[in-house]
Amino acid sequence: MSGGRQTPRDKMIGMMYLVLTALLALQVSNAVLDKFIFIDQSLTRMATDYATKNGQTVAGIETQVAKRNNLEADVAILNIAKEIREETAKVIGHMNDLKKEMAKITGGGDDDGYDDETGALIGAKDYDKVGTMMMGPQGKGKELKKKLNEYSSFLVTKTGESDEKFPPLGRDAKDIEVAANDPNQKDKNFAQYFFENTPTAAGMATMSYLETEILNYERAALAILADSVGAGEVSFDKIFPLIRAESNVVAAGAMYKAEMFIAASSSALNPVMYKDGKQLKLSNLDIAGNQIKYGQIEFPASGSGEKTYKVKIDLDGKPYEDVINYTVIKPSIMISSSALSALWKNCGNALNVQVPLLGTSYNPSFSVTNADKVVGNGGEITIIPKTRGKVVLTVRSNGNTVGTKTFTVKEIPVPKYELAIPSSAGNMADGVKGRAFRQVTVNAIAEPSFASDVPKDARYRVREVEVKLVRNGDPVKVQKFKKNKITLTQFAQQARKGDLYIFTIKRVVRTNFQNKSENVKVRSEIYKVLVKSN
Repeated sequence: MSGGRQTPRDKMIGMMYLVLTALLALQVSNAVLDKFIFIDQSLTRMATDYATKNGQTVAGIETQVAKRNNLEADVAILNIAKEIREETAKVIGHMNDLKKEMAKITGGGDDDGYDDETGALIGAKDYDKVGTMMMGPQGKGKELKKKLNEYSSFLVTKTGESDEKFPPLGRDAKDIEVAANDPNQKDKNFAQYFFENTPTAAGMATMSYLETEILNYERAALAILADSVGAGEVSFDKIFPLIRAESNVVAAGAMYKAEMFIAASSSALNPVMYKDGKQLKLSNLDIAGNQIKYGQIEFPASGSGEKTYKVKIDLDGKPYEDVINYTVIKPSIMISSSALSALWKNCGNALNVQVPLLGTSYNPSFSVTNADKVVGNGGEITIIPKTRGKVVLTVRSNGNTVGTKTFTVKEIPVPKYELAIPSSAGNMADGVKGRAFRQVTVNAIAEPSFASDVPKDARYRVREVEVKLVRNGDPVKVQKFKKNKITLTQFAQQARKGDLYIFTIKRVVRTNFQNKSENVKVRSEIYKVLVKSN
């Protein structure tokens, strides 16, 4: 059914009728049939409420016409509104008479069809008489269809709108979307579809539903007439300036820019605001001592490009709508780190991930693939890759994906080694004095770029060194040391000019950023030192 924009109340009525028709299609129990009485009562109350409000609309038109000094054109509009009210009353009166007849014929025919003591509908469960009454020789269903459609045409004529605004109310099943594709329903005429095999309670609920549709049509027609004389206009009792600044924070020397508007509110109005059909919670905002109601719109922006959302404000049943355009741009992820494109395997690669465009709303969370992570404060995160390949870092803010960053993973380079010989004993290039060469320190030195990127993971210590003193190709003395600072006193006592010291590094450990140690691969190299004198 049409009749203008549907309010939440209209949608509820439509849903109730869908439930009603669905129940009619089933072999339902007596307990369920009893519920049709409640549906009928609810729809009747709604119809009464509609009728009251429609009467108030006509009164508002009359008041506005008087305010405009009873202009001839306005008086003509008022008369049309009164005609519509009268015609509506006639159609509703006819339908109420049909409801009374349904109650009477199914209740025995002597009284009004209701139990004198309980007020219950006596023939609520009768399946035959309502259908016979509406589809039988009397043709009361056919007559009702005619009156409904004449009413729709009447509104088209009186408002000057097209029949798309007020389509026929008395429709056959083929013209009703919910029935048109149902092989069991599509060939039924109006009376058959609405009243065939219908218990009295359901038939009366159906009639009440059609009454609400009549009154909804009337409401839409009167709203059109009210707008034409200004009765639908909103009167504001508070008018004040409203400033919309580009930014409330301005750097010294920069231009402060703002737009000024006329803003207005009415203390008598209670607006209902919606964003994309969802009702907003309202708050009060103080502007220049005036309290105005506003709805806070807040939602996470997603995707990218041009976007829209719909807004609506209902003021006394009249909708004010607009479509708001905005643009979502993909924010840039800024990463502060020594390693911007590659991470070191099994190391704590410390990153500081920021998204400047999000400003103070930036509330990051992270996920990574092929790696462990340690998350700190703000945008701080430490990534520990476990395998070679790619590590993908996904950045989210307030649960919404901002973007991703992909890193390659590099193996830790094998450290180089260095023999620190006291200068008093000589050096590796020229040789050492046999008796003076009593101590040496073997150090493991990290590759420079590795040490620069992850200094806390580039801490090495030599844990085992084999030392040989060789003379004429034969070892004179061999000893393994479990530390990197080696005392060679016993070797010095045996060293002779022309002898050769051979140092072989056997084990090296690395301490990582978590202060845990692990063995690392050792270079297959030996270091030779010549004894140049005794």
